Amino acid sequence: MDTLELLELLAHPVRLRIVHAMRGGRELTTAQLCARIPDTSKAMIYRHVDLLATNGILEVADERRVRGAVERRFRLRLDRVVVDADAVAALSPDDHRRVFATSMAVLAAEFNAYLDRDAPDPAADLVGYRQHAIWLSREELENMIDGLRRVILPLLANQPAPERTQYLLSPIFFPIEQPPAAEQR
Repeated sequence: MDTLELLELLAHPVRLRIVHAMRGGRELTTAQLCARIPDTSKAMIYRHVDLLATNGILEVADERRVRGAVERRFRLRLDRVVVDADAVAALSPDDHRRVFATSMAVLAAEFNAYLDRDAPDPAADLVGYRQHAIWLSREELENMIDGLRRVILPLLANQPAPERTQYLLSPIFFPIEQPPAAEQR
């Protein structure tokens, strides 16, 4: 599957939420995914799990018989959800719009699901959604991104544990004004 096909496959809010839910080495049944994403119909979850499995994004980790039916536990194939920098650079502006809109739809859906819990406590959970407009040179931006990568990448290997809560982290960077003509490359 090429990168554009992968992006097309993942550029759906429900499929992207399934991928988020499966991160951290989790092995979940479709029923567990339905419980994790309660604002989406079971039929839709089953349909998207099947599509992700058919395309090799999810794989069957385990099967067992439960009341005469086969229950499958799925796991995410991390090697199949990687989009490299060259592929991103080759995307058209419309491709970027579509992927960004999907990301924002997932972010909104996940935040709404959080707020719909029995007793959400954004202050206690250290929820953050601040936006900052900062002035950066190209070098400063690259240094900031490198610093964030050094902090974030090791944490991506964390596995679920009783003392851990899964957080959705969505760094987004884009210029909000055109640089002066003398600074353009």
